[in-house]
Amino acid sequence: MTIRSAVTVCIVDEARQGPFVFHDGLEDGCRQAAELGFDAVEIFAPSADALDIEATRALLSSHGLECAAVGTGAGMVKHGLSLTIADESQRAQACNFVRSIIEMGGRLGAPAIIGSMQGRYGGEVSREQAMAFLRSALDELGEYASEFDVPLIYEPLNRYETNLVNTISAGVELLESLTTDHVKLLADIFHMNIEETDIAAALREHAGYIGHIHYVDSNRRAAGLGHLDFAAIAAAMIESEYDGYASAEAFPLPDAHAAALATIDSFRHHFRK
Repeated sequence: MTIRSAVTVCIVDEARQGPFVFHDGLEDGCRQAAELGFDAVEIFAPSADALDIEATRALLSSHGLECAAVGTGAGMVKHGLSLTIADESQRAQACNFVRSIIEMGGRLGAPAIIGSMQGRYGGEVSREQAMAFLRSALDELGEYASEFDVPLIYEPLNRYETNLVNTISAGVELLESLTTDHVKLLADIFHMNIEETDIAAALREHAGYIGHIHYVDSNRRAAGLGHLDFAAIAAAMIESEYDGYASAEAFPLPDAHAAALATIDSFRHHFRK
């Protein structure tokens, strides 16, 4: 069991104020990640065709990095797409966008993450309808991800970002209702701090369902710059035999380098003793 480190690189102009560590291009992000000793980068791209796959592979290889995951959130942030919107044609567009990101990530050996693209219910769409739309999309997209030998990663979000699935246990309930078994959960420590009564206990209890972890503090700053007990969280990750990435989806505060450095220092302290 080896937990590996990762850091986020955002190349979406519309998300420059978002909680990603590096925002100044993929080459710059990879260089800094490698210099600090990260194992991988998590890439947030505006679209699938924004990356030249062969060039990206070469860039990652030149820095000794892997691609930990790729985000689909630009579908919402840049294009206003959602998997649970009332309009069927727009849901199809959302699904096609995610499929394209799954393929992009799959060609890099990385899973795609569905977070904000899950949308929310309200107005014309009841909770029951929204959940049915979401299950249908996850079944289809999870099977598509399996063609690239990677899972699809679904992220429960806090109550202020979605009203669909907020806790890891609710995420497990959703996964168990699917026909596909190629979907895993993203346990984001920031969201869990809002929604879970005991973060470490939730990680232990649902270990087999978790495929990716956002390693970030209570205030969405780097690990160690908020109030969370990372000794307990790290112990739960180790004891539950989590075998994936601890990825920093954090604000670049006080600046990107400092946020990345704080993350890798925390990671080494807890996982490389």
